[in-house]
Amino acid sequence: MIGDSLERTSEMIGSGLERTGEMIGSGIDGIRESERIAEAREFLGNERVRGVFWWVFSITATLAFSALVAIAMFQSVTMQESSMEPTLSVGESFFMNRVIYRVSEPKRGDIIVFRTNASDEAALHIRRVIGLPGETVQIVDGQILINGETYREGKDFPLISSPGSAAEPVKLESEEYFVLGDNRNNSEDSRHGDIGKVQKRYIAGKLWFVSGPLNKLGFLKD
Repeated sequence: MIGDSLERTSEMIGSGLERTGEMIGSGIDGIRESERIAEAREFLGNERVRGVFWWVFSITATLAFSALVAIAMFQSVTMQESSMEPTLSVGESFFMNRVIYRVSEPKRGDIIVFRTNASDEAALHIRRVIGLPGETVQIVDGQILINGETYREGKDFPLISSPGSAAEPVKLESEEYFVLGDNRNNSEDSRHGDIGKVQKRYIAGKLWFVSGPLNKLGFLKD
């Protein structure tokens, strides 16, 4: 009996010591955790550290906002026709400004992106604006006439050998534009029935920036 009592007493002492050890360990862990929290608070409370965090946050927010604005305002397009050579070459990529013609009107000489109808599936075309609403355009002896006067461009374009529908005066109504490709003798444009006069509501935007190839990277010069 005495042996049994001693054994139970020993077990109780061992169990108590084990619980005491666990409590001491938990207490030490708690102290360490408190120390880490205090260090973190001290670190974040440092004025220089707060300044760095604010700088990183500001830069991140600015980049995110800029990305959203770019997505809303600009669209990437690729030249897929030879109509604008040598000014623009097949395969070159550009950013198109999609907002500019919501707040202003296309100007003569602008290089625009447009569709021939309202369908989102309609192909995008890139041409240069020649005639504006209210004007009359005609091509005579290879020369462009606007309201009966010779239009002198600032570029060395060849004489037009095929005037197409512009052999006769083409009257532009409100929000109608006459466009030509810079490759004047190898371009499908307002001289041809498949394109004809371009309606403003079908103009997607204005070419703005050359994004590829890299050796041509930069703002587009009309």
